[in-house]
Amino acid sequence: MRRALTSVLGAATLLLAGLVAGAPPAAAASTLKDAAAATGRVFGTAAAQSHMGESAYVNTLNREFNQLTPENEMKWETTEPSRDSFDYSAADQLVQHARSQGMEVRGHTLVWHSQLPSWVEGISSRTELLEVMRNHIANVAGHFRGDLTTWDVVNEAFEDGTGARRDTVFQRVIGDGYIEEAFRAARAADPTAKLCYNDYNIDGRNAKSDAVYAMVQDFKRRGVPIDCVGLQGHLIVGSVPGDVQANIQRFADLGVDVYITELDIRMQTPPNSQKLAQQAADYRSVVSACVAVTRCKGITVWGITDKYSWIPDVFEGEGAALLFDDNYNKKPAYDASLEALGGDPGDPGDPGDPGDGDVTCTYTRTSQWNNGFNGQVTITAGSSAVSSWTAVLTMRSGQSIQALWNGTPSTSGSVVTVKPAGWNANIPAGASASFGFTASAPNGDVSDPGLACGTP
Repeated sequence: MRRALTSVLGAATLLLAGLVAGAPPAAAASTLKDAAAATGRVFGTAAAQSHMGESAYVNTLNREFNQLTPENEMKWETTEPSRDSFDYSAADQLVQHARSQGMEVRGHTLVWHSQLPSWVEGISSRTELLEVMRNHIANVAGHFRGDLTTWDVVNEAFEDGTGARRDTVFQRVIGDGYIEEAFRAARAADPTAKLCYNDYNIDGRNAKSDAVYAMVQDFKRRGVPIDCVGLQGHLIVGSVPGDVQANIQRFADLGVDVYITELDIRMQTPPNSQKLAQQAADYRSVVSACVAVTRCKGITVWGITDKYSWIPDVFEGEGAALLFDDNYNKKPAYDASLEALGGDPGDPGDPGDPGDGDVTCTYTRTSQWNNGFNGQVTITAGSSAVSSWTAVLTMRSGQSIQALWNGTPSTSGSVVTVKPAGWNANIPAGASASFGFTASAPNGDVSDPGLACGTP
């Protein structure tokens, strides 16, 4: 009751201050799409028509995202499975749903060596394959003309490591000019959609991203119609490149927009509190990098829920890469992404927030001053006793722990992992243990740290 009363009095004070100044400040956005929109960006997701009958899937899609990318429904094997026979039924349903919700739609993808029907792979004549590629683009991009804001025109045309052109049927038969031909055909089919080149492992600067950069630079110099570059962002927890923002900026400086197009950050499964905290820090760094560059226009995560992620099918023993878990609970990475967009995830101690296992944790600020604060974390066991616990604090920029009591901390960058002091490791069912700390914030950022907890 005391905490609730303090909140009410605090809200009244803020309202009065706002009335004196003119108008009360707008509340921070509480969903990804609203927070992104406040920065002039989109926050999107890949969606599959086969899951649209699941209410939790659709409700999460509609609530959190303002841009949709069909996961497979616009790829060549789906839209033109046999020559000159086009099927848009699944894609049309996704586009119709997106439009009904006011979402932008990103087309994915017109030319890609994978998920390509065998009849295309079998063409050996340059003239014939060029005609087939142009015809495919004219039909598919023409069908969706006016409904899509962006197209991934060519996908994954460069090799990892060397940055050489990938050995595909398009490269072998048509040659280096096929990418330019594809972009020119896409512009003719849809003069208003933004045309992007899209690839993975070009998130930081390396031989592959340098090769893509050189191509975009050449296209801009010669007037080839390219509007944007997509950095896919299929990343690994703890291994996000440190130069993502600088890489985004150098592409933007060429005069193109940049998008994070397929973001997921995978880990070795099963997840635990420490992995989830590092994942949250990684998502925060990628989203923040986009927000820091004016021409980074949006972020798309490659799927809504871990339940349907492609990762476990391709990377054995890995997964848990998205913002929502198998049960559509928000993960720490969700809060980190929302905060990086300027949104507010709400009270990290909200008892309605799901825990990370057999314990839940709440955070209480006990005191505050100009350049620091004291906080307390309470860990509560669920329906059965626990023999140990772990809490992970993700400190804000410039913050550090100066003292901590009733727990054993270890620090890695901005992440502070706290284990029991020994005597407070065992918690009976429904009971609690707690630890406290003093945080220094010399730059004046005294906002609450991120918090996750679980059992080892």
